[in-house]
Amino acid sequence: MHLPRVLLASASPRRAELLTAAGIVFDVMPADVDERRLPGEPPAVYCSRLARMKAEAVAGQAGGRVSLGADTIVVVGEDVFGKPLDGPDAIRMLRRLSGRRHDVLTAVAVVSGQGVTAAVERTSVEFSSIEEEEIAWYVASGEPMDKAGAYAIQGLASRFVTRIDGSYSNVVGLPVAAVCRLLRDVDPQ
Repeated sequence: MHLPRVLLASASPRRAELLTAAGIVFDVMPADVDERRLPGEPPAVYCSRLARMKAEAVAGQAGGRVSLGADTIVVVGEDVFGKPLDGPDAIRMLRRLSGRRHDVLTAVAVVSGQGVTAAVERTSVEFSSIEEEEIAWYVASGEPMDKAGAYAIQGLASRFVTRIDGSYSNVVGLPVAAVCRLLRDVDPQ
């Protein structure tokens, strides 16, 4: 099935790889938006708002294409983990994830001539207990530094994951099936 050409409002190489693997044709134009969470904002509302803001920020330059924004967060209890600020922040996040379940939420928003459509995908991930030496080794690898929750499930952190319930691509950073569902509903013009 033919899906429309997309303007991806993200510089994430992982999102680009996932779109390419799914056969979705796209161009990249990262969006520059304020990613701060509003006081009391629920996690799903927060990531959905950011995905919409990103898609809308590039929509004016889409030249007839559909714009796609996405945002991924990790939720532990009431805490929301985005990308770590630095090594100590990554260590703090990994300590919290160690030996427990957490949720990964990715919101996707599509802006087209028909307006904005959006979805939020939730995947539950369980980590084994991670020793302090393993955390130090992982943070020293540099891999956690630009990842929500300070880990890449498709990378070195795969050794920590004991269970996943939901979309794997969602944890990588883009729920491909949800994106395809939204793009199928776009009226080709």
